[in-house]
Amino acid sequence: MPTYRAVEVTGARRFDLVRRELREPSAGEVRLRVESCGVCHSDMLAVEGLRADPALPRVPGHEIVGVIDAVGPGVRRWRAGDRVGVGFLNGHCGECDQCRRGDFVNCTDQPLTGTTVDGGYAEVAYARGSGLVRVPDGLPAVEAAPLLCAGLTTLKALQRSGARPGALVAVQGIGGLGHLGLQYAARLGFRVAAIARGTAKEELAGRLGADHYIDSTATDPAAALRELGGADAIVATASDGASMAALVPGLAPRGHMVVVGAAPDPISVGAADLIFGTRTISGGLTGTPVENEDNLAFGEHHGVRPMTEVMPLEQAPEAYARMMSGQARFRVVLDTAA
Repeated sequence: MPTYRAVEVTGARRFDLVRRELREPSAGEVRLRVESCGVCHSDMLAVEGLRADPALPRVPGHEIVGVIDAVGPGVRRWRAGDRVGVGFLNGHCGECDQCRRGDFVNCTDQPLTGTTVDGGYAEVAYARGSGLVRVPDGLPAVEAAPLLCAGLTTLKALQRSGARPGALVAVQGIGGLGHLGLQYAARLGFRVAAIARGTAKEELAGRLGADHYIDSTATDPAAALRELGGADAIVATASDGASMAALVPGLAPRGHMVVVGAAPDPISVGAADLIFGTRTISGGLTGTPVENEDNLAFGEHHGVRPMTEVMPLEQAPEAYARMMSGQARFRVVLDTAA
């Protein structure tokens, strides 16, 4: 029986490099040979034992780029040889109430790649046909992988914000999400403010497209935004609820803060800051596969590229630790050919 290499995790951070038997894809499913898989903060759901059954071995990873090598019964759109990506959402069911209303992101019967089903820390992965994203030939796998999750998340947050063309948009945090958010915001034609702690990333922020830089350790970031006229939108990427809450008074009237950083602490906001100014706070998850195709096409055409550190598959535990340390610049990607 043919086998492939995969990195499993059980419990909390118990990694094992194993060989798994190759199986045929199930109905509605495809099998792909993984080229690259990004290492994302959301991988902690599997790696830290936060999923429903941590004792069950699981392959993490949900920023997958690969080539289909087998197609299951009932899959009509996809063929062997197609170059595809798989993100955090592994394919909507098409039958639940949310799907029937066209809200595929919130499908109630949707596997979560690398969390409820096996992901891309492996040479082979499986996905529903409804979850696949066509990857442009001109976009290298190592660059495409982080765009499938971190890229799509920040682009959709900007689109969801409703900011008008040319408006001031702030991106809080210049990390795995934020460094992509700055690029998208600039290429969408917004006036961009980058918010970060200290001045170490000021020059980089400018190169990524920021028109203004706000050092949150030296000034009140909300006051700085008001001095710039107020932000029509804020994309909050830092994993710190208190720092997000402090930005709300910097929103312009009818301004919208979209939260994409998974902070462990609550976002505590005064009611007056929302009522006076009619401001809004909402969460942003990701997008649909076809929106992800639009995202990759936009990124390829406009030069939106992640800054990456590439590591081989067998170093997945080190890659995960590097990502969690906060020292990576800025996305760690596993390359199965490395």
